Amino acid sequence: MQENLFMALIREVRGFTPRYGKDCFFAETSVIIGDVVIGDECSIWYGAVLRGDVNSIKIGNKVNIQDGAVLHTLYKKSTVEIGNNVTIAHNAVIHGAKINDNVLVGIGAVVLDHVEIGSNSIIAAGSIVLTGTKIEPNSIYAGNPAKRIKDVNEEQTKVMIEGIAANYKMYSDWYKEK
Repeated sequence: MQENLFMALIREVRGFTPRYGKDCFFAETSVIIGDVVIGDECSIWYGAVLRGDVNSIKIGNKVNIQDGAVLHTLYKKSTVEIGNNVTIAHNAVIHGAKINDNVLVGIGAVVLDHVEIGSNSIIAAGSIVLTGTKIEPNSIYAGNPAKRIKDVNEEQTKVMIEGIAANYKMYSDWYKEK
């Protein structure tokens, strides 16, 4: 097998160089810039952009940021904080928000500045979580603007939150095989 000659774009900006833990996967077209700290066993997928140029982005362990997702902040006004075991699905946008442990942010969802998403929650695909919204733990929010629709049940926790995160760890291992 031919060795991969392509690597993610990991770039220093304003004196900040991204840092990351062990056993991570960064797809060749992912972009990680500036004040970004990534924990262990994370995966950043194709076309994902983590732009820590104007403020910090902190990511816990076992986080997967899927294809086309964008994480950014407001200059001197907001940061991104992501807990452990979090899925940021395809084409989602996280802008200056805090996401606690065991959360799924669905495909194409937008989470705006100063939002806090409680642990064990799901933001449905296509939802827009408006600036300053506080998402209750163990909740599902959906719509535009996103509203609480119900509690997360045990099956949703196993399949959607824990299952997707575990699957993305497995997928990233496929890319690390030689």
